[in-house]
Amino acid sequence: MSHEQLMIAAMTVALAAFVQGASGLGFALIVTPVLMLMQPDLLPVCVLILMLPLNAYVAWRERHALNMRSVGWVSLGRFVGTFGGLAVLVVLSAQAMAIFVGASTIAAAVVTWFIPAFAPGIMALVAAGLITGITETATGIGGPPLALTLQHRPVAEMRATIAVCFIVGEVISLVFLFFMGKVQASHLQATLILLPALFVGMFASRFVHSRISARVMRFFVQAFAIVSGLVLLVKAF
Repeated sequence: MSHEQLMIAAMTVALAAFVQGASGLGFALIVTPVLMLMQPDLLPVCVLILMLPLNAYVAWRERHALNMRSVGWVSLGRFVGTFGGLAVLVVLSAQAMAIFVGASTIAAAVVTWFIPAFAPGIMALVAAGLITGITETATGIGGPPLALTLQHRPVAEMRATIAVCFIVGEVISLVFLFFMGKVQASHLQATLILLPALFVGMFASRFVHSRISARVMRFFVQAFAIVSGLVLLVKAF
């Protein structure tokens, strides 16, 4: 990346870490479209690695509200979905991947506006994990299915549970990607360069996470996701 692109990526990572640290989701929705536009070969590995310390921090901060039952069922579906995500990486071209990322990002954001309130059962949790396994392994984006499933739980519970589900899923995806030869030295180098920006956004979120309006933050994430997805689709076509 050029110096200008690196600055844009760093600012994006800092903003995304702040958003996810405060609301529990949004990092991949914000970072993935930007990296896809500037350096798509960093996806999904760079996003997956960056999310490990971020989600570990959120999970530790909100550990009192963690719902391990939900984590278990989501992780079961997440493991199975990983194989679907790996298949997507093998089959799709760069253009098709851009279309897939753009369309899935927009669809996930739009669906969150209309889904009614419900209490998730076992099937809903496993299905959320399955879909997350496919989308996060292929693109780095896994938050929308989990957020949709847990959005009506208490905010602290949602943040903690999603964070632990992410950690489990990211480790699974990275292990499979590593053995497929998809993890390169360039991914690790880019991650190290962007880590300071991640820590800035991550720790800044601690000052607002208990006071920020979840509704406003969700709207911001959804709006950014739709705009980013549209830009990707226009560029792909």
